[in-house]
Amino acid sequence: MPKTKTKKERRPQDWTPGEKIAAVAEAGGLSDEELGAFLRRKGLHQAQLETWQTTLIEALSHKPPRQAKASPEKRRVRELEKELRRKDKALAETAALLVLKKKVQAIWGDEDESMEPRSVK
Repeated sequence: MPKTKTKKERRPQDWTPGEKIAAVAEAGGLSDEELGAFLRRKGLHQAQLETWQTTLIEALSHKPPRQAKASPEKRRVRELEKELRRKDKALAETAALLVLKKKVQAIWGDEDESMEPRSVK
């Protein structure tokens, strides 16, 4: 019966990224003597561990690229939204003035007392 490889017998090149990260993390706090035993137990070479560590550090320190200038469509959308907000404010102000005008007319009437009444046709 052929011998099947256990998890420990797998080649380090076949390890999952999670296993590699765990190995780098575990090795990070070990002394030189403990590190040698760790590498033998895991079947690793120090060069592999250093490569994984470098790759991990580069991946974690990589900053996403800044977006270039806004596309013309996005810029146009922003301009239209700004204009819409301005018009909404103007509409709200106009509506408030109309409500006030109606209230004033209800309180003081349509005509001023000093004015002559309108002729009714």
